[in-house]
Amino acid sequence: MLTKDKQQHLGEEPERPQFAIVRHNQVKRKLQVSSAKLYAMVADGLFPRPFQLIPGGRAKGWLEADVNQWIIERKRRSEGEQ
Repeated sequence: MLTKDKQQHLGEEPERPQFAIVRHNQVKRKLQVSSAKLYAMVADGLFPRPFQLIPGGRAKGWLEADVNQWIIERKRRSEGEQ
């Protein structure tokens, strides 16, 4: 593994974590729910709130990893209920 100094010397960028942002339509498709249901789940605290993508802007989204984690946790809970 190269140190940060060696990476810069070799013209390589240091490795950074990759983050994917998903928007409302992507999340509702992933969860297979309607817009109304997704809004209700957020309002009821059953699903994480989206965050503002640009300060002062209207665009909001979720980290894809957070959505995936919610799905995994939901699956675990439903398996425990059986």
